[in-house]
Amino acid sequence: MTTSSRQHPLAGSIAVITGGSKGIGKATAREYVRLGGSVCIVARDKKALQEASEEISSLITRNGQFVETISADTTNMDVLKPRLDKFIKDHGVPQHLINCVGYAYPNYIDRLNIDDFRKNMETNYFGQLVPILVLLPHFMKERRGYIANCSSLLGLMGMMGYATYVPSKYAISGLTETLRHELKPYNIGCSVVFPPDTNTPGFEHENITKPAEVTIMSEGGGLLEPEKVGEAFVKGILKGRFYILPGQSAMIWRISRHFPRLMQWIMDGEYRKAKKKAAAG
Repeated sequence: MTTSSRQHPLAGSIAVITGGSKGIGKATAREYVRLGGSVCIVARDKKALQEASEEISSLITRNGQFVETISADTTNMDVLKPRLDKFIKDHGVPQHLINCVGYAYPNYIDRLNIDDFRKNMETNYFGQLVPILVLLPHFMKERRGYIANCSSLLGLMGMMGYATYVPSKYAISGLTETLRHELKPYNIGCSVVFPPDTNTPGFEHENITKPAEVTIMSEGGGLLEPEKVGEAFVKGILKGRFYILPGQSAMIWRISRHFPRLMQWIMDGEYRKAKKKAAAG
């Protein structure tokens, strides 16, 4: 392997990165470009897309690299499909689809309504499913491609306050498991990342409605920077890892997978302590 290929293992590769204008998505796009690849970042906010494009473009070091943007709601097939089809017509079928769309609305369950549940599932699940359904026929026709989805630490365990969020992240994990199995004969790889608490604009917004007990329970877990998650995500994709587990997610995965009752015992104990501390003010 040459020095150039070690430094730029993604040279010549293209990724469509949804949710790529902020947070983990933008950090993942930065890392992909830093390693020699080109990206098309997809998000709704045109201003944020433009700012992200300028920031990510500053990392380009190789001829032929590019950063493109698509402004679209990734839950809307009618809007997203023609725009991605045009991108493919202009640049060819990408090597990677990396989904980073998502948000959380934590609250006590008795303060949530059915629309809160629908919105979380619509954004977190369908917002990643629709881009997959758009690109999948292209991947299957070429018998190559890679689909990487973003679950959460809370796609490994349940936690009070996140009744709308946790099911959507379990759904992403289950979808990716199914895709891995069915698409293996087509030489299409899959990964799913489980980020812990990460210092993103979305995380800051969560704090507005987050129950006091959640804040207390989360204090000991630390807060990863999005760059660390983005680096781990791209590294895991390059290594073909199905489960990508940044930070404390690796420990939580082992406990929840091998000792589920222990995980519940730990969480129940943390909840009791947090309720007591919250009540004490």
